[in-house]
Amino acid sequence: MDLPTRDLFARYDADHRPSEGDDTERRLFGRWVQLRLSLGDEGGHDYDDRLLATVRDVAVGDTPWTIQDVHFLWRVADALMTWRHTNYQELYRIPLAAVQRLDYTERRGVLKGTPEWFRKYHRPVWDALGDQIKRLLEEPAAHGPAGVVRNLIGDFDPVARALAEDYGPRLTAPAVLPLFRHMTAARSTNPSEKWLARAGSLLTDEAAALLREILTFVAAHRERTTQHRNDEGYEWKATVFLDERTAVPVRGMVWTCGLIDEPWVTGLLGDVALTCGTGIGGTGANCRSVKLANAAVKVLARRGGLDTVPALARTQVKIRQRSVLALVASTLDAVAERAGLSREQLLDRTVPAFGLGPDGVREEKIGDCLVRLHADGPALRFVNPAGRTVKTAPPAIRRDPALAELKTTLKELKQALPTERFRLERALIEDRRWSWQEVTEFFLDHPVTGFYARNLIWQIAEGPAGLPVKTGTGWELADPSGRHIQLSGDTFVRLWHPIRETADDVRAWRDHLLGSGVRQPYKQAFREVYLLTPAEERTRTFSNRFAGHVLRYGQAKALLNQRGWTGLSIGHWDYECGGDQGEAVKELSGWRARSAMQVTGDADADGWGTASYCASEELRFHREGASREGSPLTDVPPLVLSEVLRDADLAVGVTSVGLDQQAAGGHEEYWHSYGFGELTETARTRRDALTRLLPRLRIADRAELTDRFLRVRGDLSTYKIHLGSGNILMEPNDAYLCIVPGRDRVGEAVFLPFEEDGGMLSVILSKAFLLAADTAITDPSITRQLVG
Repeated sequence: MDLPTRDLFARYDADHRPSEGDDTERRLFGRWVQLRLSLGDEGGHDYDDRLLATVRDVAVGDTPWTIQDVHFLWRVADALMTWRHTNYQELYRIPLAAVQRLDYTERRGVLKGTPEWFRKYHRPVWDALGDQIKRLLEEPAAHGPAGVVRNLIGDFDPVARALAEDYGPRLTAPAVLPLFRHMTAARSTNPSEKWLARAGSLLTDEAAALLREILTFVAAHRERTTQHRNDEGYEWKATVFLDERTAVPVRGMVWTCGLIDEPWVTGLLGDVALTCGTGIGGTGANCRSVKLANAAVKVLARRGGLDTVPALARTQVKIRQRSVLALVASTLDAVAERAGLSREQLLDRTVPAFGLGPDGVREEKIGDCLVRLHADGPALRFVNPAGRTVKTAPPAIRRDPALAELKTTLKELKQALPTERFRLERALIEDRRWSWQEVTEFFLDHPVTGFYARNLIWQIAEGPAGLPVKTGTGWELADPSGRHIQLSGDTFVRLWHPIRETADDVRAWRDHLLGSGVRQPYKQAFREVYLLTPAEERTRTFSNRFAGHVLRYGQAKALLNQRGWTGLSIGHWDYECGGDQGEAVKELSGWRARSAMQVTGDADADGWGTASYCASEELRFHREGASREGSPLTDVPPLVLSEVLRDADLAVGVTSVGLDQQAAGGHEEYWHSYGFGELTETARTRRDALTRLLPRLRIADRAELTDRFLRVRGDLSTYKIHLGSGNILMEPNDAYLCIVPGRDRVGEAVFLPFEEDGGMLSVILSKAFLLAADTAITDPSITRQLVG
């Protein structure tokens, strides 16, 4: 409160009325009267008659309240109410009168959380004032269908506004409105049988069609960030996916979908679960809406058929919120148990084929055009009547419903492919085993899973390994020498992992993949292996191999989430209770790994919120349910140890500030030591791949490998590209050259023996091709450095 206001309030305390005709004084006098309703910390309900008379005079007067005044009056009333002031009618008389002078949009802004707050935490206040508040929030019938919808759900986010403005006329139609009103009462965690019965009795064909449209809109919706400013001038940003008041009727829509027996329901509920179950921006360990993600998964659980499995499997790829993942897992387990299978076996058997043939192609004739759906891409390709393949649909079929159906299938295929890639890599690190009959039926012969599985190395348990080869009698395995291995259907096999093999065997497979042009869906033959070091034997229960690195926190958290790590949350808050320290956790094969991290950097630069940078610390392992202190590293299975350390190396290799001098502000010494220092296991594997790739490249006569660098000879200078960071030094004085990778700077397409789109190996090769022809560079941000 400023000094003039304090002086004015002191004058009111001395029993002076506001100056006649002064609107500002009348408004401040109203604020003063509201403050005078305080009865101290003990509260109560007894006010003297003179004060009550003044309150009533102010309430019925024509004070020109501003919205800031109204916010102030409500805050004071709410504060006094929580101090056990119980004369609610008098306490809220002025705030209720003041808010009535605002328009409906402003009223909703002021009273946004009031009804729910009172109903949940201060029910006596709601019982006393609820009818008055409801009348204040009620729009007149003249506002039409949009007003009816706003009266039911408000308009506190883009989805609510779309429901009112875009869907209002259909939501308020006689065939839909009773069900919509019913869905706004979906406030419990689970629907009761009575709720579902009522929804079923109100469900119409018009309502079902509209639910499909609205939930499709919700599944495509993403959060919005808006700027806010309070009465005191404090500004902040808030990122909102759905307001809780909007989530309630949308949950009712999800529940009602469980009553609709149509093919589109399962896929749409999977889309809703995926959107709502992933974090802000599509990543992270939190959910956009736990309420809606759980509702969608629970409806899928109640449906329970095998057709729900692909939708549930997709959620396991991206969702990292533990409670939702646990619900998905229990749902899959229940479906699997009914089918007499394990969860993994269930997932193996329920991957949709999308009508694709064994070659991964589906053909359909639409009009005079042949349309092909390809798993490789995936993409739609069109063969026109002249027999020429074109990328876009001919105008004559663009509105054909059959093409719309194929586009929907393409979208589902694009979602299924990364799910299968994820499952196959998870099977590798969990050392799953199958009979050869299962592998051929559910992996190699499957047009979707087989797209990846046929390029992986499979191994007879404790025996030889090979790439799948289709012969006249079925599938066989072929080793690097070309020898075929025939397997019986009951032979047990697993995915080959280099940690179990000799260096010569690994080398042979790497040479074979490059020589035969086999591109694996993930690093298998070229997978990094991390064995226990003498230093880790000395530390005994923890590893410091990847400690001491400075990482971009948000990027590191997102990457670890994608790799199955959860629980990391640190920032510039509550230092005394460890808010600046945390750990990421991963469970693998009965073991739990914990990677400690702490905030580093300037809190002022981060606005005292979530940290921009974090420092990596030690890694510990313990069996699930055992002590957090850490088991001896010698007890950890080599495969578990290697895969966890690989994740840590990947996090450092992708998110370290050592990759970018500009991002390393305040960490220049670390930037130099990481950006040009000794190679990690990932970088050494990268070097091994380059050893095999270089002789095949157009620039082979201009490039050579040293211990840490790819050395490239241009016409203007000679360049050293670090194999870990991709940073560049120019000879002879090791001047730093900054090149930001871009799509237009890739010299030529280079075959890589594993999928690594945009990965560091691709970046290094892109820079090498660019610098080998340095006289052709025209980008001024680079040429200025070369001239310098």
